[in-house]
Amino acid sequence: MKLSVFSVAVACLASIASAHYTFPSLVVGGKTTAAWANVRTTNNFETQAPVTDVTSADFRCYDSAEPGTATTIAVPAGSQLGIMSDGTIYHPGVVNVYMAKAPSSASGWAGDGAVWFKVYQITAETNGGSSIAFPAQNVPGVTFTVPKNLPTGEYLVRMEAIALHAASTFGGAQFYISCGQVSVTGGGSGTPGPLVSIPGVYTGYEPGILLNIYYPVPANYTQPGPAVWSG
Repeated sequence: MKLSVFSVAVACLASIASAHYTFPSLVVGGKTTAAWANVRTTNNFETQAPVTDVTSADFRCYDSAEPGTATTIAVPAGSQLGIMSDGTIYHPGVVNVYMAKAPSSASGWAGDGAVWFKVYQITAETNGGSSIAFPAQNVPGVTFTVPKNLPTGEYLVRMEAIALHAASTFGGAQFYISCGQVSVTGGGSGTPGPLVSIPGVYTGYEPGILLNIYYPVPANYTQPGPAVWSG
């Protein structure tokens, strides 16, 4: 009996580990880039472990161990840009995608200060407390339109998948993060905003980050972060 319990525990731990994921590739012009070519290598590129401290410096790009490892790829304004995982977004949760314009080159730029704006999100679907669904769950990645009015220049593009399966206690939400480097071409004269700092955009107490998704089932869901800027 003890052996059986031990075996089950090991199997559960293996399942939990395999459920984690990273976002190492972009999709530009319909083609998926090589892993960690145009995305900065994250600290968890081997472990796949999430960030849980929203005040940590690693909450931005999770790249303190190996910063500046990516090259920058050209992306036309108004085109489709994808961010792909190394499997699927296994956990129930939501997605935010942020961008930040570099003063000059994106390579080596830290993304300090209130420079980030949201360009895309996938939220939860609720119906007054009967059920909650997560359209971002089990998809291999996300694709969005780079705003046509986004000014030409080099940007960091930050993927943030928030897993909410253990979010009923403070620090329980898991953030799966990566930052790609893109050079937006043929851009416009838009003014992206609202601008936020990362870290700083969340406290961890937001109703979309600290919640129990199982019981009672939330009657509604509030997406964390600023409004999406579509240009």
